[in-house]
Amino acid sequence: MKPFPLIRRNVAMIVMAALLAAAGGDALAAKKPRTRDYEPHMKKAEAYARVGKVEDALIGFDNAAQADPTRKEPWVRTAQLQFDAGHYGRAIVSAEEVLRRDPNDKIADSILTVGGLRVAAQSLQRLQANGGLNSPTARKEAEVLARTMRATMGSAVFVNAYEGGPGPVKSKRPKPRPKAAAPKPAVNANPFDDPNGG
Repeated sequence: MKPFPLIRRNVAMIVMAALLAAAGGDALAAKKPRTRDYEPHMKKAEAYARVGKVEDALIGFDNAAQADPTRKEPWVRTAQLQFDAGHYGRAIVSAEEVLRRDPNDKIADSILTVGGLRVAAQSLQRLQANGGLNSPTARKEAEVLARTMRATMGSAVFVNAYEGGPGPVKSKRPKPRPKAAAPKPAVNANPFDDPNGG
C-alpha cells in the first residue's frame, strides 16, 4: 500500500464529514424542536459525564440534540468528550455541528483545529513507522504540514512539545560578562621618559 493514500484518505474523511455536516443545514431548519425534552436529556447526560459514564453521556447529548436541533450545547459537550477520549474524527464532526449553529464558538474552533492536527500527526507517525515518508510525495506533504505548524505555533513549541516532550530548549551558553571599563591613558605615555623628570 502506498503511503500517500493514507494521508489523502484521512484528509478525505475529514472533508467528507464537514461536507455532510454542511449539507444537512436545510434539514436543521426544517425540524421543529421538541424543547420540552431538551433539558431532561441534557441534565441526565451531564450527570453521566460527571461520573465518567462517557458512552451514556454521549447517548444523552445525542438525545438532547435531537430534541432541539437548534441548540449547540449538546454538540459542544459531545465534541469535548470525543476529543478527551481520543476520537478526533468524531470530535471534529461534532465541532462542525457547533460551528454551524455558532460560527464564533471558540471551544469548537479549538477542537476542530487541534483535532485535525492530531489526526495529521497520527497519520504521519503511521507513515514514518511503515517507512512511508520515503516517498517524495508523502515527504513533501509532511514538510508542508510541518512548515505550517511552525509558522503558526513557533519553532520552540513545535520542536519538543509533542507528546510531553521537554519543552523549549534553553541555551547552555554562559551569559556574557559585562565589559570592563577601558583603562585611562597614563599621564606620561612614553615609557622611555624619566618618571622623575630628569
